[in-house]
Amino acid sequence: MITLRRSAERGQADHGWLQSRHSFSFAEYHDPQHMSFGNLRVINEDRIAPGTGFGTHGHRDMEIVSYVLDGVLAHRDSLGNGATIVPGEVQRMSAGRGVMHSEFNAAPDAMTHFLQIWILPDATGIAPGYEQKAFAGEDKRGRLRLVASPGGRDGAVTLHADARLHAGLFDGAERAELALAPGRLGYVHVARGGVAVNGRALQAGDAALLRDEPRIMLADGRDAEVLVFDLAP
Repeated sequence: MITLRRSAERGQADHGWLQSRHSFSFAEYHDPQHMSFGNLRVINEDRIAPGTGFGTHGHRDMEIVSYVLDGVLAHRDSLGNGATIVPGEVQRMSAGRGVMHSEFNAAPDAMTHFLQIWILPDATGIAPGYEQKAFAGEDKRGRLRLVASPGGRDGAVTLHADARLHAGLFDGAERAELALAPGRLGYVHVARGGVAVNGRALQAGDAALLRDEPRIMLADGRDAEVLVFDLAP
């Protein structure tokens, strides 16, 4: 079964300095029909104005992945990490038993556009941790590149959760498939452009939620950048 979640159906927040779209219930946006999908808890599409950002705040017991689409995201945390994340890089922060951090737009004159993803961990109270890796565009061109997974398989960042995140770029005749084991859930988020998911046309901001499907098939891309999740039920 495939359920489509269109971009316009997501929650919205306008804070002036921050424009955000919420795929699942978050902060003041509450939708009992969209609390999570398997162990995927949050996908926020955020646009941060130059020179602004999220001040120091805390998290615990969550795997947090940041995927930058445009601009620069500056990160600081209580573990002593300080870094900037640019397009092509994936950041993973394990909040574990508690971490404080801040995120800012480090560009003086350009918007930072990124996806913030929360995944429920397999265990609570673990030691907090941080990781950041770059994935070349050619490794995602016409294929699904594993970018986050348990154990950091194939050079992905390590998730302390039963979830695998792939990223891909698709245009024209480029196609890819991802097999789903029985009982697994699939979730596709179109970050930009357009693509067909199992024959259903999606545009930027749209998502496809897959249950009891043997595979995810991507085709008919139009300058598409896509995130594909293989999730625990």
